Parts: sequence; C-alpha cells; structure tokens
Amino acid sequence: MIKKIKTAIAGYGVVGKKRHFYLNKNPNFSVVAICDQNEVNFDTKYQKISFFHSYKELLSMDLDAVFVCMSNDMAAEVTIAFLKNNINVFCEKPPARNLKELKKVIIQEKKNSDIKLMYGFNHRYHDSVQEALKIIKSNKLGKIINIKGSYGKSQLITFNQTTWRTKRSIAGGGVLLDQGIHIVDLIRLFIGEIIEVKSFISNNFWKFDVEDNVYAIMRNKYGTVATINSSATQWPHTFYLEINLSKVNIILSGILSGSKSYGDETLKIINKETKKVINYNYSYDNSWDKEVKLFINSIKSNKSKIINNSSDAFKTMKLLFSIYYADFTWRKKYNIKNPNYYSL
Repeated sequence: MIKKIKTAIAGYGVVGKKRHFYLNKNPNFSVVAICDQNEVNFDTKYQKISFFHSYKELLSMDLDAVFVCMSNDMAAEVTIAFLKNNINVFCEKPPARNLKELKKVIIQEKKNSDIKLMYGFNHRYHDSVQEALKIIKSNKLGKIINIKGSYGKSQLITFNQTTWRTKRSIAGGGVLLDQGIHIVDLIRLFIGEIIEVKSFISNNFWKFDVEDNVYAIMRNKYGTVATINSSATQWPHTFYLEINLSKVNIILSGILSGSKSYGDETLKIINKETKKVINYNYSYDNSWDKEVKLFINSIKSNKSKIINNSSDAFKTMKLLFSIYYADFTWRKKYNIKNPNYYSL
C-alpha cells in the first residue's frame, strides 16, 4: 500500500479548487482538511474532509503537506507558519508581496532543511514551453538572439477573482505581479539571469493604485535581449512568446487555461532559410499534474532536487521588482527599494 501524504489546502478559491482536483487524481495524496474564510459547499464525496475558517486551525492537525492558495498578503505568513511546524509547503505564485517578505520565508526555510518548499510556476510545465526548451537546449538550431513576449487580460479582476487584486496593500502589485510573473519566469528559464532592465509602467486606464500595463526591455550578460508587455488592457486575452534563434523562429501562442480565453495552445517553428513551418498543437494542460508529481517526488526522496524552489522564486521576484524599480516615476511614487539590496 502507498503511504498517502496527508494534505491540507489553505485557501479554497479558483486555484485551491483546481489544486484539489489534481491532488485527487494522484494516489500519493489524501486531502484531509481545507480552510477558507468563506463557507464551502462540498460535494458529498468530500464530506470526510475537515473544514476550518483559519489556517491557524490547520496547524494543530497531523499533516505532511499543505498547498497555500491564499491572497498575496497571506502567502509568506502562512508558508512560514507551516515551515515552523515541519510541514512541507507548496505555495502558489507570487510567493510574497515583495522581496522583504520572501526573504523571511527563506530564513525560516533554512532552519527546517528537511522540509520541502516548492512554488507554483506552472507555465514552465506547459507542453509548448517544454518543447521549446527542449529545442533550445539541444543547440541544434542555434543560439537565442532575442525574445518578445506579451501576456494580457482585459482587466485586473477576471474569472470570479476577488477585488483584493486591485488593492496594493493586499496584492503588492498589479498585473505584472499577478499574471506577468509567469512570463518573467519564462524569460529567466530561456535566457538565464538578467543584468540590465529598462521599463515603463502605468495605471492610467483602470486607475487603481496597482499597475495595469508594464513594458520592459531586458538584457543578459551575453547580450541576449528580451522585451515584454504585461497588460490588463488586452481585450482579446493573449499569451504570445516569440523566441528568435540563429536558425529558426519559435512562436508560442495561446495557453491552455481554465477560462479557455487565451486560445489554442500552439508552437510554431519557422526555418530561417527555407521558411518551412512546423506546427504543434496541444489539447490538454499537463502542467498541474506535473507540478504535483514533482512535489511528491521531492517529499519522498531526499535526493530529489526541488524544482521551482525558494532560490528560483527569489530570482524571479528579484527580476520582477527590477522591472518596477527601473521606472523612476513608479519607483518614487511607491517607494520601491532597489532589489539588489536583497540577496540570498
């Protein structure tokens, strides 16, 4: 018999429910408790699950792991609380509202070295992204020259999300920290660490105290350039990532999501010389399954390296806040500290 990992879900909104669905598909996990500030009407098959209104009530339970799916202001606090209780943690993005909060998590994590901490950057595990990464790592089609990315939705609050996403005190940031963090993470995945950033940031359309548009240009130490637009004024929801190599052009378009509003997930490879086009189409989002499997593998094997660990999350957050900081007006308006002040 497989010894099941006794698991709780802290936060039972859209993402918490989705995590529950994929945890139920994995025979290694047994969801025994859920907490949410709102009442939850469970399907009858979930009646044996304990329900609480506060994550603090979960701390008294005999748990092996917890999935933290709460608002940004709670992410670091809750992660630290469970690490202190020697409970493995999977936390959704963003890992915190800012680098200061994430640094506190990492300090606590170092005190509990046997406990596993993983962050949810599921876009890395979409089939189109995995295929593009495979092509690039093969080195058969040349080196990356530049990357152009766009990720946008039509407003800051979409798909039954709650209004906290428009409040800086809770969210920490707007569309870049909420959704754009995925494309920032992918930039790091494809071209490594960035040494120079220029940006323009605005909240001129929706008028909240968080950004609704970010335009950034970045460069790594080898001179590879990446440009991105993270937007909450993208009327047709868009995910687009163009990776220009010396021999081919790779275009990722669309992303499979619960809303199905970003279009079909595709990957296109265009040959520089012949202009021949190879198309890939993907019909199922495997990313959530893959993350759950990586997490269970890391828990069950001390030799297994955590993917999307705190160090990785810190580097993505550092790049993201470098984008905020690079716009002098935005930096001054919201008193954003130089991300280089923080280090691991």
